[in-house]
Amino acid sequence: MFSKIYSFGVLGIDGYVVTVETHISGGLPAFDIVGLPDNAVKEAKERVRSAIKNNQISYPSSRITVNLAPSDIKKTGAVYDLPVLLGILSAKGDVDAISEKYAFAGQLSLDGNLRSVPGILPMAIKAKEEGFTHFFVPADNANEAAVVDGISIFGIEHISQLIGFLKGETVLKEHIYQPVEITEEPLDFADVKGQEEAKRALEIAAAGGHNILMVGPPGSGKSMLAKRMPSILPPLTREEAIQTTKLYSISGLIAKNGGLITKRPFRNPHHTVSAPALTGGGNNARPGEISLANNGVLFLDEFPQFHKDVLESLRAPLEDNVVTISRVSYTQTYPSNIMLVAAMNPCPCGYYGTENHTCTCSETRRQQYMNRISGPMMDRIDLHVHLEDVEWEDLTNTEQGETSAEILERVIAARNIQAARYKGLGFDTNSNIPSKYMAKFCKITPKGTQILKKVFDNMNLSARSYDKVLKVARTIADLDGEEIINEMHILEAVQYRDMDREI
Repeated sequence: MFSKIYSFGVLGIDGYVVTVETHISGGLPAFDIVGLPDNAVKEAKERVRSAIKNNQISYPSSRITVNLAPSDIKKTGAVYDLPVLLGILSAKGDVDAISEKYAFAGQLSLDGNLRSVPGILPMAIKAKEEGFTHFFVPADNANEAAVVDGISIFGIEHISQLIGFLKGETVLKEHIYQPVEITEEPLDFADVKGQEEAKRALEIAAAGGHNILMVGPPGSGKSMLAKRMPSILPPLTREEAIQTTKLYSISGLIAKNGGLITKRPFRNPHHTVSAPALTGGGNNARPGEISLANNGVLFLDEFPQFHKDVLESLRAPLEDNVVTISRVSYTQTYPSNIMLVAAMNPCPCGYYGTENHTCTCSETRRQQYMNRISGPMMDRIDLHVHLEDVEWEDLTNTEQGETSAEILERVIAARNIQAARYKGLGFDTNSNIPSKYMAKFCKITPKGTQILKKVFDNMNLSARSYDKVLKVARTIADLDGEEIINEMHILEAVQYRDMDREI
């Protein structure tokens, strides 16, 4: 007695088809699962056995062998519980032959209820690509799977519903996607008092997708500004939303009855985070904070307090927009198209250079603090902006400042210019201009070139820092609606590189 059921696994952020082959034969009772299963998959036999018996279904007192093909890829998680159970029922004739256009995924409880599993969205996408017409998933995962058009999604709460459907005794209702409403009130730049220079720098960063570092004393508003950064970023495109949701899906971070993520991610790990937690890894190669911030903002507060290996692990992802996790047993690549927003004090006590407080740090201690950030790491941050203490006049000003919606309008206009300029080239923001296109897209007036040469000589800029200045100047020109970068754009861009002298 043999049956074949189709399910899915996840490699990276993409799904792949897993064929669950079940054979029931004579001999002493046994239940073996082969095909490189991990412990969670091996434990499926106990959950399946209990679910069958607790629903008054006869359990075969024979030898059961389940093969998860392809057998050379390690299978992880409890996603195969449901297809294994159906494979047994089909092999022993309790249900009719199951269509090859049907696919199944889900974790079983001991009484036959289905629990949600991670990675349903990439599985649903793969199911559609492979021509499956029906995908049966736990009810809590149904809305997430229904994001995918062109395939019928059925949410199952208990195996009795599915068994009745397969026997033709009951009817299952296809789940139609329901957009998830965002109930939390968005943060707004209008709430920030003063700090106009920092707001301008953040607008430039948002318009060009640039990384930014804010340096200022405690209480100057660094965190407050950073947390409002998503409010001035353009809405996610459909492709970006799918990619972001896939990352959260495989990480098990999609809420019950959740759906497509439409808000740009904002990740704010503590400075005690480890390098694997930031970049990703573990036994199952899960995405880290960098990838979870993909298409959004990664905010690192108290920047110099992060361990040196953690900061250095950021260098390649910031340059390549991908994270490659290499271990003995696997190599996995995840997207990391992020905006890094970092914040730090000017010294250990936090008051160096401020007018209202006295710094208690020695020059040696302050330099040691600054040197926790390496030159190569600083090179990869496009804008450096200094914040001062907020003045009394700004704090007590009752007039509403510029809102996020007003800033966003200018940011979207600049992004649209970039999208049209770089159409078909594989990138869409100024921060990602490859070196070979710099001369073509970053043309400068003669006077602007003269100023840039003086700056390059006087500040001893690296080649990467030179490119960063040009890219930021390109964004400033786009905000002004100018095709050619002029001297004013260069001068403004240069003032955001003064941390190069500190490191």
